[in-house]
Amino acid sequence: MDILQTPEEQFQNLPDYEFKENYVEIDEMRMHYVDYGESEQVVLLLHGEPSWSFLYRRMIKRITRAGIRVIAPDLIGFGKSDKPTDETVYTYQNHYNWLKSFIEQLGLSEINLFCQDWGGLLGLRMVAFEPQLFARVVASNTFLPIGQPAPSEAFLKWREFSKTSKEFDIGRVIQMGSASELSEEIIAAYNAPFPDESYKVGARVFPSIVPIDFDDPEAATNREAWKELGSFDKPFLTAFGDSDPITRGGEKVIQKLIPGCKGMYHPIVAGGGHFIQEDKPDLMTSLIVNLIKNTK
Repeated sequence: MDILQTPEEQFQNLPDYEFKENYVEIDEMRMHYVDYGESEQVVLLLHGEPSWSFLYRRMIKRITRAGIRVIAPDLIGFGKSDKPTDETVYTYQNHYNWLKSFIEQLGLSEINLFCQDWGGLLGLRMVAFEPQLFARVVASNTFLPIGQPAPSEAFLKWREFSKTSKEFDIGRVIQMGSASELSEEIIAAYNAPFPDESYKVGARVFPSIVPIDFDDPEAATNREAWKELGSFDKPFLTAFGDSDPITRGGEKVIQKLIPGCKGMYHPIVAGGGHFIQEDKPDLMTSLIVNLIKNTK
């Protein structure tokens, strides 16, 4: 299997991202993560498509100032993690297995999870099947798709664009999914892990492995996951942006089906785009910290 590693010089002088590098080896690949702060309380921040842990740079620092340790991995194919060039390697189940191995290798438990986009497709499935690992969950702009109802036209166009566009400008994608205006420096930082198109295989594939057909085996697995989530009664809140048309309404299903949502504060975040971590880092941080400090 051919594996690319982004040259280190790509990551020089990134704004607000001066974290020490950490790696674990999974299936002969390096998976990078930020490990910041020291505390028995740990927050796991899971990014989605096509971002990386840079998305959390401001939240990481704010959470640790509250006395909480933060772990923020780069999924395989993203950020400083290794990037296989074979698109068939990037399956939903493989991503799940890689994340599970990552958590096991770090020995994480009593995890406070924050997940967005594909971070939720992976994280919520893991909450379902490994609930003993988690203490609390905050889900933002994400869902566990089960192959019905039919995906929106906007998602189908995005799926096709990610596969066929001659140039896949990841920084511009992040800008389009953010309600706030990003500087050219920030946009360049999102592009940093991908010096050319050969590094973007994982980023291009992600939309295509979202299960949109009812008969997709991954849709069936997610239906089982929803059944398991029906007994997850630990603190669980949603914080969806009002400016994200892709996931709008998903919070209602989560709140209805997951017992831990009952009685919790579930804000619809004004001015929050799909990449809500860029738009509202202070609010997202306060939601996480208050949930930890005010619930058992």
